[in-house]
Amino acid sequence: MSEHQVEVIVCINPYDLCRKLIGAKYFYEGFVNKYGRRKHIVDTARDYNGHGTHTLSTAGGNFVPGASVFGMYNGTARGGAPKARVSAYKVCWPACQDADILKAFDHAIDDGVDIISISMSGVKSNYYDSAIAIGAFAAVKHGITVIGAGGNDGPTPGTIENTAPWIITVGASTIDRDITADVHLQNGVRLKGKSLWRGVSDGRMYPLVRGEDARTHSGSPVNASACEPGSLDPNKVKGKILVCLDGSVSPMLKGETAVGAGAVGMIICNHPTSTDVNIHHHVLHTRSNGFNYIHQGRAWVKPAPVVADFSSRGPNKNTPEILKPDFIAPGADIMAAFTEAQSPSLLPSDVRRTKYAFMSGTSMACPTAAGVAALLKAIHPHWSPAAIRSALMTTATRLSNTNRPILDGTSSFEGTPFTYGAGLIRPNLAADPGLVYDLSLRDYEMFLCAIGYNQTIMKTFTNNYTCPLVKPNISNFNYPSITVPPLSTGSSVTVSRVLKNVGSPGTYVAQIHQPLGVLVSVPKPICNLQRVGKSSS
Repeated sequence: MSEHQVEVIVCINPYDLCRKLIGAKYFYEGFVNKYGRRKHIVDTARDYNGHGTHTLSTAGGNFVPGASVFGMYNGTARGGAPKARVSAYKVCWPACQDADILKAFDHAIDDGVDIISISMSGVKSNYYDSAIAIGAFAAVKHGITVIGAGGNDGPTPGTIENTAPWIITVGASTIDRDITADVHLQNGVRLKGKSLWRGVSDGRMYPLVRGEDARTHSGSPVNASACEPGSLDPNKVKGKILVCLDGSVSPMLKGETAVGAGAVGMIICNHPTSTDVNIHHHVLHTRSNGFNYIHQGRAWVKPAPVVADFSSRGPNKNTPEILKPDFIAPGADIMAAFTEAQSPSLLPSDVRRTKYAFMSGTSMACPTAAGVAALLKAIHPHWSPAAIRSALMTTATRLSNTNRPILDGTSSFEGTPFTYGAGLIRPNLAADPGLVYDLSLRDYEMFLCAIGYNQTIMKTFTNNYTCPLVKPNISNFNYPSITVPPLSTGSSVTVSRVLKNVGSPGTYVAQIHQPLGVLVSVPKPICNLQRVGKSSS
């Protein structure tokens, strides 16, 4: 994932008695011990990157009328839980060290937060090697719900991160609105894309030039095709629209290279298999003459959502029996607050500043879900973190706005639980799920025993638990999803789950949608629960 400056902690405050930002702390001892004191280590929790400001406001930003990006897309901005109080804990400089992450968790727990939203991750083969997993376990022990970003290494299978079952793992989806930008060619062809620029028509058509055709005399065609710095000959680019291939360097750096070479415009072409086109804050349109090849506007999109191409996919390599991600939430082209200590392009040469910006990633989906979790905690203050996850998962939808299955962002194929988990969250329905799959601290300790952790490793997470002599069956871990990784032809597996009533008295009937080639049966398909808190297996 990208460099992170500030992570977000959300505190519930239904009465809105205090100011919005009630705390901001920073931790860098771990970084300094490893790398020494660097010039960018400053004694402040201020966000110099923009990532933390964006995620914080997405989770708990208040209602702000007249929000815009460079005067465009005016409207009222708000976070998922606009009346929540928030506190920020800065741990990345830009590298994020385990010691600093764990210290931030300790402070958040001591500060009495209700929800932790952590838009950072890292690949760890064992939970006991992950500071996030260890810190999150401690938080959950104190009844704090921890929401984690699933990572941005999609669409490759098996790349999902933050997979510990006590962390709510969020993948990213697109939304049902696009900021469209069409490229009009002289032969009448119109190419669809995205751009923040409105476009200025001067009645002229401009010639196109591919990056590789505009390379310097000794330049590499591969480098020039990606419009890398120093690869282009200004004499071949000036006054033309430059066509660059995606990848190699950041889109914003391509734009800066195009400006330096004298281009009047730039088109970035994705790989044919990629459907993701994300909005970027290019410098190009602010430094060049007007050109008429782009028509910009807004559009409602169908089908939507789709799983974002960048969103990391399952299966869960650490524990295949636990399905991850848990669900998806909006994470593509999300407009939220941004630091004024940095330009939205993150380029040193860019002097622009804006209070709002667009960003994409599971880092954006994570605080979206965290805001919803904060609302659920306010409505149901006695719900456990597991109950909140269950409510979000069991009320999620696997259908898009076309009433057909959500698509995998990389193709026209339908998504699977490894791409979207339980589906897209639906906040209103999650407030009254009827039944939940609950988990206690003892259940998580039993899980650690089930995956083979010995007493020494167990002490990393808990000091007062000894594994039973008979190893627990991980298939019976009371998770809202059921995953049976070793299932083979002719074999059978029995799993159990316990449901708790958190709604009105009622009778529930199991409905089975079994995967192709698998026979599923429920011995007790009718569940009659007549009081709140009553459980049934």
